[in-house]
Amino acid sequence: MAYTVTIEEEKKQIASRYKDMLKDTYQTLSNDDKLLIRKAFDVAADAHKDQRRKTGEPYIYHPIAVAKIVANEIGLGAYSIASALLHDVVEDTDYTFADLEQIFGETITKIVNGLTKISKLQKDQDVSIQAENFRKMLLTLNDDVRVILIKIADRLHNMQTLASMREDKQVKIASETLFIYAPLAHRLGLYNIKTQLEDLGLKYTENEVYTDIKEKISESKEEQEIYIDSFTKIIKDSLDKEGFKYTIKGRTKSIYSIRKKMVNQRVSFDEVYDKFAIRIVYNSTLKNEKFDAWKIYSIVTDHFSPNPNRLRDWITQPKTTGYESLHTTVMGPKGKWVEIQIRSSRMDEIAEKGYAAHFKYKHGSQQESGLEGWLNKLRESLENPDVNAVDFVEQFKLNLYAKEIYVFTPNGDIKSLPKGATALDFAFAIHTEVGMRCRAAKVNSRLTQISKVLNSGDQVEIITSKNQKPKLAWLDIVKTARAKSRIKSILKEEHKIIAKEGREVLERKLRHLKIKLNEKTINELVNFFKLKTSFDLFYKIGNGSIDNQQLKKYAAQRSNVLMNFWKSRMNRPSALKQEVIKEEVTANYDMLVFGKNEEKLKYSLSKCCNPIPGDSVFGFVTIKDGIKVHKHNCPNALSMQSQYAYRVISAKWIDSSHQGFKATLEITGVDNLGLINEVTKVISSVLNVNIHSINISGEDGFFHGMITVHINNQKHLKNLIQKLLKIEGIEKVTRNTN
Repeated sequence: MAYTVTIEEEKKQIASRYKDMLKDTYQTLSNDDKLLIRKAFDVAADAHKDQRRKTGEPYIYHPIAVAKIVANEIGLGAYSIASALLHDVVEDTDYTFADLEQIFGETITKIVNGLTKISKLQKDQDVSIQAENFRKMLLTLNDDVRVILIKIADRLHNMQTLASMREDKQVKIASETLFIYAPLAHRLGLYNIKTQLEDLGLKYTENEVYTDIKEKISESKEEQEIYIDSFTKIIKDSLDKEGFKYTIKGRTKSIYSIRKKMVNQRVSFDEVYDKFAIRIVYNSTLKNEKFDAWKIYSIVTDHFSPNPNRLRDWITQPKTTGYESLHTTVMGPKGKWVEIQIRSSRMDEIAEKGYAAHFKYKHGSQQESGLEGWLNKLRESLENPDVNAVDFVEQFKLNLYAKEIYVFTPNGDIKSLPKGATALDFAFAIHTEVGMRCRAAKVNSRLTQISKVLNSGDQVEIITSKNQKPKLAWLDIVKTARAKSRIKSILKEEHKIIAKEGREVLERKLRHLKIKLNEKTINELVNFFKLKTSFDLFYKIGNGSIDNQQLKKYAAQRSNVLMNFWKSRMNRPSALKQEVIKEEVTANYDMLVFGKNEEKLKYSLSKCCNPIPGDSVFGFVTIKDGIKVHKHNCPNALSMQSQYAYRVISAKWIDSSHQGFKATLEITGVDNLGLINEVTKVISSVLNVNIHSINISGEDGFFHGMITVHINNQKHLKNLIQKLLKIEGIEKVTRNTN
């Protein structure tokens, strides 16, 4: 729909949005604060006065919206609000950092500078552009964490207005959001923003799934409200008798988290039993908070039986994000499992606002500056800026969504580690030198290996040796980014010496094979031996992993798959196009075409998601194997689309085919006499489908089966599933993509 608004109406709208932004700020603003924000608004409005968004709206709408998120949802103060209003000024207009410093001083200029650095990309073709972007963004944590908080607010508003972008841009930006921004928001304690980012990310990466779940949630909303009322009535009298001041409210799980449960547990929407949680928020003093939480827990469990495996106490030991709450799952009214969250009003505020609230309570007037305490815990992921950009992001992500365990030192000090961490991780958490010399460990006074996986409550003592050195195998043992980066750094120094010798050896050996060692030869060798870098090549030559026989094989077939692919594509575009058209006319087989020109190119189907004709897919150009085709909902899709966007090629199936593709169906239900005969009859006789393999087992009156069949396309597969579900006894049929 075209944007048609008069200049006068726009001016009124800008003024209205600005007032709305200031109306509900989380922090209490002084008159000086309001003057600072007004000055920033005036500069931003002047700088962006001639700019428009893709929708046709004035560009100033965007900075105001970002500032509103910073002020209300994240809860930061005047400096952050002013910086949010100014975040695009230097990048998009004639204003300079010198201008900003003269008008606003050093702090705001530093924050805007950090935000501008994130936006400017070096188009380096040797690494992932997006990974380099994320790396720059994360490195700004060293300057001021407010840069990241404002950037997350900026991304949230971009996601909220993503509908105006091209479809391929939507998928790329949404993939980036799910890959890095949502986990980062989670780690910063911004749970509401994390939820919005995840839901909007799903909306643009899997729109049909998103819409379907959203509609089903809407349909069940009235039923949910009735259920919450029935729960509240049962415990209300008991809470009132104890004199609690409280509110009870329902919280529907996010669309993204419901989708995640459906995929992980392989269940339908109706089979997800905890689609919403009931939250009890009570008023209490800081001294009595913990006591009151357990008292309310006691009242709830007097009325409803708890699931002992689903108790989570984040009050005694809060998450490193500052999150505090007591979670339990009980058998509620009508025999339904329901999650109960018990937290004080202070804890609820921290859960809603994250660190802005956390440090308001903890540090009083220090507020935003208190964020530095948390920042110190994350610096370990940023201390090795020399690593490859993709590795850097992966290392950082290790610490983003990780569930935590709490382990004790021999002196009783507590250390927080991600779930799955080992004794070696603990050693590096104590000190790098302890990790480097770690030989064994005592866990709860029992001697054990350094690979021992730790559990919450373990007491660990590290045994060291002066002769011990880090080994390459240690990288498979550790889970934390700190340990991985330290081990890599130490090994890298040793590897450099071996690699230097390896280059000299390689040059000598190639001279015997009458091959000159130059950049082209090195690239060919890296691809031939399926390595990542020239450093890996020299290192493997140096340590003897690549011998003379292997070099002779290379000499016999000096070719590069990826280079040939690009050459053929560049040299014969028109011929390829004609070939596609010819195939469409003369063949009846399903066919994949790539790019805007719908070219027919060589490809192979990826084994990680097993796409079949009719699936929504994309192409991914690999280093060694040409184009691999993946489903859009492939587990690896987000990582590829966000980190390696320049290697992604749009793809689609055209025409209908009789060509066979393998698909594996998982079937469960009640075991009936003659069931297998009925299944094979439907598959073979009714639908004329060939069975490749069948494996059905039964126990206690139930059966579980895996059937691999040859089908033509997605429509054919859908028809087969519908027919099978009509057989008496079969309760569930799903396609297995593993």
